[in-house]
Amino acid sequence: MADFISYKGIKKSFGKKEVLGGVDLAVGTGETLAILGGSGSGKSVLLKITIGLLQPDEGELFVDGIEATGYGEKEWLTVRKKISYMFQWGALFDSMTVYDNIAFPLREQRMEESAIKSRVEKALDTLGLEGTEKVFPMDLSGGMRKRVALARSVISEPACILYDEPTSGLDPVTSDQINNLIRKMQEMLHVTSVVVTHDIRSMSVVADKVAFLYEGKIAFAGNLEDAKKSSHPVLKAYLSGRF
Repeated sequence: MADFISYKGIKKSFGKKEVLGGVDLAVGTGETLAILGGSGSGKSVLLKITIGLLQPDEGELFVDGIEATGYGEKEWLTVRKKISYMFQWGALFDSMTVYDNIAFPLREQRMEESAIKSRVEKALDTLGLEGTEKVFPMDLSGGMRKRVALARSVISEPACILYDEPTSGLDPVTSDQINNLIRKMQEMLHVTSVVVTHDIRSMSVVADKVAFLYEGKIAFAGNLEDAKKSSHPVLKAYLSGRF
């Protein structure tokens, strides 16, 4: 399996605080990787580096076999056509309806409105959002807003989706629904997915592979069974809910 994303020696500091101290990690094409770690461990920082919202201080980033380290904004626009980002709180436009929020990436690509309508209707149906087209985000529940954010993330049929804490702030039942939808999207679209999460239940549902970010480096990377057998004391505590 070829790697879709590869991090080599990625470092990032903010002032005197080193957040990433040399991250080495690969995500295979079509694979779902869950990145675990405590608050402030750098999980979201790594995602933002992946899509060019932050630049690493050192190291190399490869996307779809091409080095993207040091790209300018124009080059990143090309990369962002391949990678979609689902922000932690959805980042929906409050002044737009559900329909217009989901259609937004396609309109940015200058797609014909007839084609947009077909795709949006399909996404609404797939994600259980029928009848919400004219509703504004502020009038939806947290779980429904997450569904809209997920629909907007997949609407452009990206090769890769980055999820930043997709179940954050949701009750267990709604979290399960979102986890199952993420898995469904991977199976339907065969996308590469990176899921940053602190939710062990979420990891168990969506992940093919797990990486544990600790003290700025990848302390473990492997499949779920190997993660559960790991002798790393902090990872063991994390998986048992004691971290």
